[in-house]
This record gives sequence, structure tokens and C-alpha cells, in this order.
Amino acid sequence: MLKMDDRSTEIESSSNLSEEQNDITDIPSGSRSREGKSRRNLIGFWLLGLCNNFGYVVMLSAAHDILHEEKNSDQGNQTSNNASLTLDISGSFNSTDGLECNPLSTGTVLLADILPTLIIKITAPFYMQRIPYSIRMAICVLFAFASFFIVAFSQALWFSLLGVVFASISSGFGEITLLSYSAHFDKDVVSTWSSGTGGAGVFGALSYAGFTSAGVTPRNTVLIMNVIPFTLGVSYWFILEHPKGVTEREPLLETERTEGAEKLPVDPLTIKVKLIITKSLLKFMLPLFFVYFAEYFINQGLHELIYWNRIWLTPSEQYRWYQVDYQIGVFISRSSVNIFPIKKIWILAVLQNVNLVILLCEAYFHFLPSVWIMFLIVLYEGLLGGACYVNAFYRISQEVPPKHREFSMGVTSMADSCGIALAGATALPTHNALCTYWRNKIRS
Repeated sequence: MLKMDDRSTEIESSSNLSEEQNDITDIPSGSRSREGKSRRNLIGFWLLGLCNNFGYVVMLSAAHDILHEEKNSDQGNQTSNNASLTLDISGSFNSTDGLECNPLSTGTVLLADILPTLIIKITAPFYMQRIPYSIRMAICVLFAFASFFIVAFSQALWFSLLGVVFASISSGFGEITLLSYSAHFDKDVVSTWSSGTGGAGVFGALSYAGFTSAGVTPRNTVLIMNVIPFTLGVSYWFILEHPKGVTEREPLLETERTEGAEKLPVDPLTIKVKLIITKSLLKFMLPLFFVYFAEYFINQGLHELIYWNRIWLTPSEQYRWYQVDYQIGVFISRSSVNIFPIKKIWILAVLQNVNLVILLCEAYFHFLPSVWIMFLIVLYEGLLGGACYVNAFYRISQEVPPKHREFSMGVTSMADSCGIALAGATALPTHNALCTYWRNKIRS
């Protein structure tokens, strides 16, 4: 009897051990499945960040060329106020070397590139949850295609600016959509999204500068960029592993999430609750506002007025490569949050505004001895801006409760757009004042 009991116990133990071994062997398979899905989502969000911001960056890189082309078309009729002003860096003037002023600042293009985005971001958190994600992304892709075609075939400044507006609508709609959508995925997609947006800056500015430097016309360069909206659509519909039902149902009422991500509780947000949440987000929004105001005032108000004559780059080429240099800094810092997180992001806002003061003085006095020093300052400017952006959104993904995270991501993205819009509005009179100053100096 004892032997039979022992035998039974042995069989049972063997059976249990076999089941445990099966469980153990099953774990890596499931783990691999989750890892593959997670990897696809990380890659997908990186590509979405890249493609979503690409058109916006290209339009800003092309801003000087868009305005310069319009100025050239009018130059036969205007010979005084709109003629190129020239300032040798040493302070002497002549007709071939010096400061060249477009009749309009590149801040004009910046305003066309940011105001639609700003309007979308201010209003979208309060109504966009009613629009399915798939429809939102279709809108983004269509507007992106339209923007490149319009700018490529435009024969008038106002039509070119309409193309810039379309790029802005695509980028703004895409950013608030995808940042909100990231709340349904693992937290790491926020860092890959941010890295992708930084990559958009580098590849967008570099591709535009590279093609035009190689002899491709600005119009044909913009036309080539139509590969980007196509990639945007492929990334969203074919690379991402979408949470079941989220793309078709109201996001804030959706409770399902992908494997490995937290479930979002059902908790529809009232207007009052949204305003309370927005107030709690000011610690992220204010630094973003001031950082972006300073850097875009520099980029679109001062860069075109700071250049060196008689070097290997023309003034237009210097402007393009400033954009590339800045975007390299943004890309590096936006890709570094997992290695070097920063909690006190307000410090970045202070440092960026110090940059603004230095470069405003440079635009007025021209005291920097070399273009290489300017390139270093611009790189540093990009590092500060990118670090503020990625650390703000990364902290939201870590600190804000899951039920409020989707709304928080969307509404915080409004802060940088407000700063950019104010920078564009301020850049216009500043550009005109500096041009008037040098014009009067020439005449005196």
C-alpha cells in the first residue's frame, strides 16, 4: 500500500514538474511575441515622429528661398526700400558684400507654419476625442501631400504660404493625435516619438540643404519630399500594433490597451476637470513656452541677419546650414532622455533666453569673429530646446495618472506652439527694425 502511494505521489510530482516545464518553455515564446510587438511600436512611433514633423521643418528650411524668390520677382519694380542692403562684417559697406534684408522676415513663413497648429492645439483637446484616430491620421496624410505639391508648383507668395499652412495643419493635427494615442502604449514610445521628431529636424533640414547645394532647385526638392506623407501612412496603418478598438472608438472612453501597457480607467473628463488638469500642467507648459519662444525668435528672426561674407558658404547657404546645425542639437537631446533625464526643465528656459540675448546683440553689433562660433551657439540652442521638449513629455508619461495622461499629452503640446507663434509675431518687427537701422547707417 505504501509503495502504491509513493508511486502515485511520484507520478503526480512528475506530472506537475512536466506542466511547470511546459509553462517555463511557454514564457519565452510569449515574451518574444510581446518584445516583437513592442519593437514594432517603438519603430512605428519613431517613424511617425519623423514623418509628422518633416514637412514643418522643410518649410522653415525653405523659408529664406520662398521669400527670396518673391523678392527677386518684384525687384524690377522696387529699387530702393526693398533692394538688398549690404554690410561688411568689419563695418564697411559696398554693393556686393554685407547684410541682405528680405522685404519680409522668415518669421512670415513661421507664422504661416505655426498659427494653424496653434489653433488646432488650443481647441483640439476639447473636441478631438470624438474623432476616430484613423480618420485623424487620414487628414494628416492628405494635408501633408497637398502642402508639398502646392509649394512645389506655386507661382505666387500667397500660394506658397497656403502650402505652408497645409503643412502646419498636418503637423499640428498629427502631433496632438499621436501624443494622445501614445497613452495607449508602453511609456517608452514617448521617447522614441521624441527622438523621431528630432530626427525629422536633422533629416528635413539636411535633405533640403543637401539637395539644393547639389544643384536641385528648391521647387524640385520640395516635390521629392512627397515620399514622407506616404511613409507616414505606412507607419501608422502597417507598422503599429494597434490596441483593439481604440482606433475606431472614442479614445477617452476606451479601456483596452496593448499587452504590456496599463489599462485606462473609464473616466470621461468634464470641462472643469480639464481646466484643473491644465493648471497642474503649467510646471511643464511654461518652460516649454519660453524655450520655444526664444529659439524660434532666434531661428526665424535673427538667423537670416547673422552671416559672414567672403566665406565658402553664401548667405542663403549659411541660413540653411544653421537650420541643420540646430536640428542636430535637437535630435541629440530628444534621443537622450533615457540616458540623461532632466527634472528642473525651467533651467533650460533660462539658458535659452540667454542665447536669445547674445544673438540679438550679434545681429545688432556683429561682434562674433567666426562663423564656427555661431555654429556652436546654434548647436547648443538645439540641445536646450530638444531637452526641454522630451523631458517635459517624458515626465508627464511618468507622473500623470493614466486616466488623465491622454488629455495631458495633448494640452501640453499647446505650450510650445504658443511660444512659437509669439516668436513669429515678434520676429517681424524686430527684423524690420534691424534692417531699418542698417539702412539708416548706410545712408548716413
